[in-house]
Amino acid sequence: MITLTKKLKSSKGGGVPEPPKKRISVRDKLLVKEVSEMESNLPEGCTVRFDNPDILHSFRLVVTPPEGFWLGGVFTFTINVPEDYNIAPPIVRCETRLWHPNISEEGEICLSLLRQNSIDGLGWAPTRTLKDVVWGLSSLFMDLLNFDDPLNIEAAEHYRRDKESFRRKVREYIDKYTTKR
Repeated sequence: MITLTKKLKSSKGGGVPEPPKKRISVRDKLLVKEVSEMESNLPEGCTVRFDNPDILHSFRLVVTPPEGFWLGGVFTFTINVPEDYNIAPPIVRCETRLWHPNISEEGEICLSLLRQNSIDGLGWAPTRTLKDVVWGLSSLFMDLLNFDDPLNIEAAEHYRRDKESFRRKVREYIDKYTTKR
């Protein structure tokens, strides 16, 4: 019969057992591959920044739109990948205040692929990757701009009422809240 005393005596280091090796999570295994793929396929105007290069599940995306209403602004998003990734989507927040129909002034984002369950059927699925998230966020400043199903209803109505006034307000927010490129 093996007893705790025998185990302790037989282990290395004078009776102190070695700590068990930490297992690498499924999320972290996926991220090694996905981060490399994401970094080699960034859309124009996007950069990724890791505060700690050993922590792949928390990083920032900086978007500098090459065209459109938000041209000239620099917008930072924080992306945190939960432990149950790729079953659950990353948690994304816009850290730069802006006037946008699909991003609230508090940083919430309306993007189907970031939703666990989506009415349009385009929500998160385990087949999606970080590259999809980055391209989706970048597209919110160009072709995925949606004034028909907005998060910021006031911004969408502003656009419908007076496009030039909307453009001026976007500029005001860029001048006040973002760094310029």
